[in-house]
Amino acid sequence: MIPRYQRILFWSLVGSILLMMAFLLRGCQQAHKRLTALNDATPIAAPSSAALEEVTLYVANDADATITPTGAKVALPQEPSQRARALLEYLLAQYAQPGSAHPLQSGPFVDDVFLLADPASKEKGQIAIVNLRGAFAGSHPSGVEVEDLTVKSIVGTLHGALPQITKVRFLVDGQPRDTLAGHADLGREYPAVDTTARPTAPSEAATQP
Repeated sequence: MIPRYQRILFWSLVGSILLMMAFLLRGCQQAHKRLTALNDATPIAAPSSAALEEVTLYVANDADATITPTGAKVALPQEPSQRARALLEYLLAQYAQPGSAHPLQSGPFVDDVFLLADPASKEKGQIAIVNLRGAFAGSHPSGVEVEDLTVKSIVGTLHGALPQITKVRFLVDGQPRDTLAGHADLGREYPAVDTTARPTAPSEAATQP
């Protein structure tokens, strides 16, 4: 016959093991949730009653340093400022998708877009002030070309969707910032133009044996 104290000790050990397993399972679930949130922080578009419409995105490609106008169907609000913000969120979210030709970190990208009257414009043009999130700027890859492609992609997309925009300025978390990630100048004002960029053809000298 097993002494009573041994039975008590045995069941105490079993209870401790089960309690530790419960704590470990809970810890694993919480860690999985945190990792999932980090790996996919791309904002999900809110349900919208707006009909899908054809828009032109100016899409960057790091492999050949190009900006290519690309058609897409997106549900956008009609109010111009909200329209510009939703369009840029959609554009930048494409770069966070697997297999992107211009890969960027997922997450919220644009805080606001403000449209102000352009005093230099004779045709009631507007200046778009794009207020980027600090987390987006902080995680953006550093490099002259990759930063320049992001800026040109934003400027071209705004120009294509809202032709009344004549200039584009950038803020980060509501404050002026010298560069995007060390190179692209965010202190300047960009003209809102077609930013299409095609591959540079090799020079004759470069093709000589």
